[in-house]
Amino acid sequence: MSIEDLKAKVAREFGTPAVVIDLDVVERNIARVQELCDAAGVANRPHIKTHKSPVIASMQRDAGARGITCQKIGEAEVMAEAGHDDILIAYNILGEEKLGRLGRLLSRTKMTVAADNPTVVAGLPQAAAIGGQDLGVVVECDTGRKRAGVETVEEAVALAKDIASRPGLSFAGFMLYPPENAMRETQAFLDAATAGIREFGLEPQIVSSGGTPNLLNLGKINGVTEHRAGTSVFNDRMMLAAGVAHLQDCALTVYATVVSRAGSERGILDSGSKTLTSDTGGLEGHGLILEHPQAKIARFAEEHGFLDLSGCNDRPNVGDVVRIVPNHVCVVVNMVDRLVTVRGNEIVGELPVAARGRLT
Repeated sequence: MSIEDLKAKVAREFGTPAVVIDLDVVERNIARVQELCDAAGVANRPHIKTHKSPVIASMQRDAGARGITCQKIGEAEVMAEAGHDDILIAYNILGEEKLGRLGRLLSRTKMTVAADNPTVVAGLPQAAAIGGQDLGVVVECDTGRKRAGVETVEEAVALAKDIASRPGLSFAGFMLYPPENAMRETQAFLDAATAGIREFGLEPQIVSSGGTPNLLNLGKINGVTEHRAGTSVFNDRMMLAAGVAHLQDCALTVYATVVSRAGSERGILDSGSKTLTSDTGGLEGHGLILEHPQAKIARFAEEHGFLDLSGCNDRPNVGDVVRIVPNHVCVVVNMVDRLVTVRGNEIVGELPVAARGRLT
């Protein structure tokens, strides 16, 4: 089957917009990340926020991953129900309802959570009590990204001591999400924090680094024991721009139909902000159209993708089906209930996005 035949079949059987993944590329991406982690001597703990699928998490586990990372308890619940063990929730957990759910998870699977402030730490013993076993806690450290995480070594040491002093909690180590250009600063922070906790008899069992772009930095931070990469399983336009993926590594594309050509230099796709999302990732436009790379998806309405075709010599016609590499694939996956699966140019089935919408 040709690619044109495949596009027509997807449009006929599933309609557009359709989110399509090539399982051959997914498997290559999984194998590549595992090889990179193995070569650097760190465990691979993939972040499932990108694919939200226990099936793909199982593929990663079978390739050699040790544990998984989730962003929210809802994701962890879906993964645990499917039999996944050794789950890190890389997010501050607050509130009695969430602590109860965490405790119930802890009663049946190995859980580790992140914390970056005493308020979060103070609530976690409740989850440990419900779970009936100790809960491992890593201190999230900010080494320049300016997102979450303690900003000073002194805060990191104090929080580690606080964790270790709480009933039902065990200090597990440190969690990092370093900027790609801050390896030296991150190493200095980690070294000082490790020395600081050792003065109090503590030892980091886990030093978790993260980010698909930081796959290029594996092995550059001494002491790191594991790496969390999410986007690498599919890749997207942001990863192309970051230099960690090539076009042939992009496993997910959005199939869309041109539904209007009201002007010679403009058109409309049936994929708007409810499909491709408004997250530009700092890039121009909202995706790369493989058939017309000079075209720009310039702006959105909810169900309309506004095409700027002024830079195109070869312009699409009404009814044409095109394939789009999205800017930020993680957000796109969370917009749909299923992924259409292909191998090469053959449709092989559908894959439910089991943890879609599990945002709490």
